[in-house]
Amino acid sequence: MPAANRKYKNSVFKALFHDEAAAIELYNALTGSRFTIDDGFCFTTLEDALFMERLNDISFTIGGKLIVLIEHQSTINENMPLRALIYIARLYEKIIDNSAIYRENLFTIPTPEFYVLYNGAKDYPEEATLKLSDAFKSVDISGIEKLPAPMLELEVRVLNINKGHNEKILEKCEVLSSYAVFIDRIREYKKAGRELKDAIAAAIDYCVASGILVEYLKNNGSEVRNMIFTEFDLETAKQVWREECIERGIQVGMEKGMEKGMEKGMEKGKLETARAMFLEGDSLEKITRVTGIPMETLKEKLLVQ
Repeated sequence: MPAANRKYKNSVFKALFHDEAAAIELYNALTGSRFTIDDGFCFTTLEDALFMERLNDISFTIGGKLIVLIEHQSTINENMPLRALIYIARLYEKIIDNSAIYRENLFTIPTPEFYVLYNGAKDYPEEATLKLSDAFKSVDISGIEKLPAPMLELEVRVLNINKGHNEKILEKCEVLSSYAVFIDRIREYKKAGRELKDAIAAAIDYCVASGILVEYLKNNGSEVRNMIFTEFDLETAKQVWREECIERGIQVGMEKGMEKGMEKGMEKGKLETARAMFLEGDSLEKITRVTGIPMETLKEKLLVQ
């Protein structure tokens, strides 16, 4: 079981899979491949804050031939192909010698692959494909009966990883299967009427008693509770506000504005959590790991009065 990675620890999924062995096992499960550490593995997740907000789970190269981007989502974002396009361009810029593009002979680059692992509460197909071309504005050119295929395309493979879906993939990746069970237990306890914090605590107890993610949950229990609470609270708030938008007939643009407002509220909640932890004597390093708030922001908000 991978230990919690302190640098990328602002979601449970990211913490579990920002580990070489776990990431390779996940990729092998998704593709049926048999890569190992010996094939050459390197994380390429961008640390630039701008891009971390756009595609912020894991990316890595294998053997210098593949470059893989994987994101976990509880709500499908149909703009993922556009986000992935921007991110992959930034990644190529990072890993390729700038002089290479000026060579006369063909310079080969790692082949990209894009995945989204979905585990939201809404029903979703076992698998779907999101295409960049779906976002292209329609073009009407007189005299042309049939437009040619887009000259630029990018596809993102979306897989439902909720319990009971894509079981062959889950069977091949113990960490992913364990994560799916953990999230499923939280939802089941919530359905039974428990408060979110109680549902999370009960799910942790269930998993530890059942031999699921034992080491990770025992070593990082309090931080897991904070991360999951934030993730579920955000997911619930988005769902409630979407339903309210539909009931009131509010336009999509207004709905997006409400979501932005909700996200600002979540950021305020994180800051309140940070203040409470600081008053209890927790270090800034621990607070930034738990809340995801940058160290400089914490210093500004907590140390400067």
